[in-house]
Amino acid sequence: MMRALIAFAFAVLASLPAQAEIEIQEVSTPGGIDAWLVEEHSIPFVALELRFRGGTSLDAPGKRGATNLMAALLEEGAGERDSQEFAIAVESLAAEFSFRVQDDSLSVSAKVLTENRAEAMELLRQALVSPRFDGDAVERVRGQVLASIDTDKTDPDAIASQTFHALAFGNHPYGTSSDGTEESVSALTRDDIVAAHAAALARDRVYVSAVGDITSDELSDLLDTLLGELPAEGAPMPDRIDYTLGGGVTVVDFDTPQSVMIFAQRGMKRHDPDFFPAYIMAQILGGGGFSSRLMEEVREKRGLTYGVAAYIYPMDLSEMFMGMVSTVNARAAETVAVVQDEWKRLAEEGVSQEELDRAQTYLTGAYPLRFDGNGRIANILVGMQMDGLTPDYLRTRNDKINAVTVEDIRRVAAELVDPEQLHFVVVGKPEGLEATN
Repeated sequence: MMRALIAFAFAVLASLPAQAEIEIQEVSTPGGIDAWLVEEHSIPFVALELRFRGGTSLDAPGKRGATNLMAALLEEGAGERDSQEFAIAVESLAAEFSFRVQDDSLSVSAKVLTENRAEAMELLRQALVSPRFDGDAVERVRGQVLASIDTDKTDPDAIASQTFHALAFGNHPYGTSSDGTEESVSALTRDDIVAAHAAALARDRVYVSAVGDITSDELSDLLDTLLGELPAEGAPMPDRIDYTLGGGVTVVDFDTPQSVMIFAQRGMKRHDPDFFPAYIMAQILGGGGFSSRLMEEVREKRGLTYGVAAYIYPMDLSEMFMGMVSTVNARAAETVAVVQDEWKRLAEEGVSQEELDRAQTYLTGAYPLRFDGNGRIANILVGMQMDGLTPDYLRTRNDKINAVTVEDIRRVAAELVDPEQLHFVVVGKPEGLEATN
């Protein structure tokens, strides 16, 4: 039933005009929890999105992987129900819960039918407030994490990512895998998992959005019940770390027919006044599918790869302008040279009016299509809150895109884009490419 209703919701939303406005209500509960709400009563279900700032960056020293393991255990039993009993209870209510953790956040997504909302939210409350962390569940999920860590040892993409982040961020949490290591994960105790839960799930760092068949008063009552027993404050946030990795090439010798590459330089904060020019500039360079410069030069003209991308990547504690590509070992050096040339061309020339027009048309036209379901809308709204945006951003975002000029991008490119500081991490057996770091 839930899937059928969600499919119906997609159809309803898809029929709305592209510029249909979403009315966001700002809700503050008596317990001090703030949320954004979009009421949509045409179908009897609600999507709820919770996001706790901090994520795996909150791992205690020597406990790398604890937050990741803890998050994976939140649906493995809660209250009086063990793992199997909890799963059966959720399924019997046609509810959907998911728990995800990243460097900067822990996300909880729920979709529930109106008729089962009270019972489903009680199950979710137990998962958030009183997870069991039973020994058998801990060992089973620990085994899954360890298997993933072992698989990453032979995955060129994972090796490239881990090598790059270690070079760029060192001992900062960004510098190591959020999964942890075999040693750190194997040594984690139940007490470590409980401590990670208290550190990450706290009321002082939660952001909430809800979309669907629920009123502001109902949401207020629901949230105070759902989150009221969580700790008032979580663990301190880690310090910022500036991206300072210099230019060069790092080669990781690995027996694979293709060289996998990550390349990056310093980036830009999300709230920098020049963020939109930088965002569109990155779209022209390495986004937008086949229309980007890198796709044209690396794939279309030379056939070096199936895909290449570059993007502005602002994180909570640092920021990068980065990209990725893979190619056969015999043409790795040529691929690096082409990317470097395009980086240099962007810094020196900026972009053309035609490129800007095309990017603006794509970015403004594609934006309304993101709002294609209650869950997607809830996810977007909670992300906006974490970024410090206001509800009117939905109305003004495309205006900000269209206000960017060629001169804006030329100025930002000259200031930000730095070919000499572009660093490549290459995993494979690249021919003719020497490490220069």
